[in-house]
Amino acid sequence: MRILFLTALIVGRLFSARGAAPNTGDVSCIVTASSGDDGPAFVDAVQRCDSVTIPRETTLSIATRMNMTGLKDKNINLLGTIKFTSNMPYWINNGFPFEFQDQIAFWIVGGKNILINGGGTIDGSGQVWYDAFATNSTLLRPILLTIYQATDVTIKNITMINSPEWFNFVNEGKNVVYDGINISALSISKNLAKNTDGWDIYRSDSVSIMNSNINNGDDCVSLKPNSTNVIASDLYCNGSHGISVGSLGQYAGVYDIVENFTSTNVQMYNAQNGARIKAFAGPGVGSGIVKNISFGFFTEGNVDNPLIVDQCYMTNATECTAYPSNVYIQDVTFSNFKGTSSGKMNSVVASLACSPDARCNNISVNDISLEPPSKDGSATYSCQNLNITGNAAYLFGNCTAT
Repeated sequence: MRILFLTALIVGRLFSARGAAPNTGDVSCIVTASSGDDGPAFVDAVQRCDSVTIPRETTLSIATRMNMTGLKDKNINLLGTIKFTSNMPYWINNGFPFEFQDQIAFWIVGGKNILINGGGTIDGSGQVWYDAFATNSTLLRPILLTIYQATDVTIKNITMINSPEWFNFVNEGKNVVYDGINISALSISKNLAKNTDGWDIYRSDSVSIMNSNINNGDDCVSLKPNSTNVIASDLYCNGSHGISVGSLGQYAGVYDIVENFTSTNVQMYNAQNGARIKAFAGPGVGSGIVKNISFGFFTEGNVDNPLIVDQCYMTNATECTAYPSNVYIQDVTFSNFKGTSSGKMNSVVASLACSPDARCNNISVNDISLEPPSKDGSATYSCQNLNITGNAAYLFGNCTAT
């Protein structure tokens, strides 16, 4: 095995001197920091070496976007820190653009058989973005790490802090695993760390997120359109908007699919939602299917909506009745939910609000024990436009029709 010890400042020269291109296999590189932008050297090392290590006590300063697509059989052993600079004008104008929901990204990783591990940290320098977004709600903010057109990827034992917006975006991925991820987005000013989703899954199949702790300001995990065979298990989520399927059906002429999703063993605290499915209704929106969804073993505390289906998402009641959602929801199970709501919805602890005209089918609830704060009295379970099954269906009574 060849091991190359190099600093980011002279990595290109060392590679050239040792003839590291093309990579013939079994090459390991150790990358340390320079006094400037370490991004180009880090990208070069990953492209040329099978295994790249960032040592402990090393912080790579990343001032330019990093394209690590087209990789094969790579191991990034992150023991130290990767820290993106806070140069907002550069990132706004040069972040990798993604048309979906008008996103940009710091760093894209793609290819086949890629491992990122080591116990180190990825730092998005988010505070300047949180403060700027407070006065400019159209501000483009970079995603911390994007897995793009990649197969067989594992990201394990990594800490991610202060992403400007989403932490993880899986776009057109397959067989992607996150295990032992610690996420934290905490603002030190009065301006909140908004839209700091833990994970957003889009056009991807077979994604697993497990054994992770998330403290953030938006969805803990969100399944965007065309996410299939996804698992989110053994998660601790604090301050989030919940484990969300959707939103779906937002764009006219587009058919969205989310199928075969399991979320289990989730602790959800101080959150807007617990388990949530959300789909647009109204004129001029899209269509789709949500099918074979299982939420189970949720423990919740101080959550506004511990269990919620909203098939009239961002649509008023009149329009939802006139233009029901064309995202059909079927074969959904909520089981083994316990804990407390925040009282924001008064006594309501669970709400299954479907569009009229039989847009929800085969929704089952089992072993549900949720309570509001004592000042709000007994728990209320509400529903509309569906027939509920399961041993906790009696809690909801007869659903209203709209």
